[in-house]
Amino acid sequence: MSKTEYVSPEGLRLDGRRPMEMRQLRAEIGTVAKANGSAVFEMGNTKVIAAVYGPREVQNRSQQLNDQALVRCEYSMANFSTGDRMRKPKGDRRSTEISLVIRQTMEACILTHLMPRSQIDIFVQVLQADGGTRSACINAATLALADAGIPMLDIVTSCSAGYLNSTPLLDLNYIEDSAGGPDVTVGILPKLDKVTLLQMDAKLPVDIFENVMGLAVEGCKAVANYIREVLLENTKQLEYRRAYKSY
Repeated sequence: MSKTEYVSPEGLRLDGRRPMEMRQLRAEIGTVAKANGSAVFEMGNTKVIAAVYGPREVQNRSQQLNDQALVRCEYSMANFSTGDRMRKPKGDRRSTEISLVIRQTMEACILTHLMPRSQIDIFVQVLQADGGTRSACINAATLALADAGIPMLDIVTSCSAGYLNSTPLLDLNYIEDSAGGPDVTVGILPKLDKVTLLQMDAKLPVDIFENVMGLAVEGCKAVANYIREVLLENTKQLEYRRAYKSY
């Protein structure tokens, strides 16, 4: 297989997946003891941890909003997450931009008007990076918010899709992501069928864009089904523990 061939003649990608196949999803809730809500979310080899604190008193009074909660978000990458020796400076532009993207995406689903004059902090850290970190962060943050019992309009889920070797590909890994082809990241509110995030980093003809975006939305829906399963399983376990305690 030549270096530029990301899809083999047999229709397989470098990691053995088919073009429309997602990486394996894995999640765990309640991973940070001191947080109000937390979760680890994995998409293939990309692994992210999210912790939510709040709603709590606003630390900086001048930022307090009288009619809604203040949502703050901090995104970071662990120095060991990429295997590069280079240390990333704190507060670099990419981190600031992704923090903003996650905050805006989460604000679209949190019912902030129910918690006026309070603050919700979302911390997201990439433990292992292999493409799709932005989507994994949003999915982890959704689970952490649900774990914290923060009222939401709907869960928000995210997935990306790209276009390489004239083929739309779902859920890009790092090698595919680094190939320089178009990459579309989408976030949706699945129950409401509403897009809350759309980012694209290269131009695409309209018909191909619609295909790639449609594929990313399908990925978001698959993530939503998985997240609902995780939350349901978590609720069952809590009920089981409560019943066990009352004996």
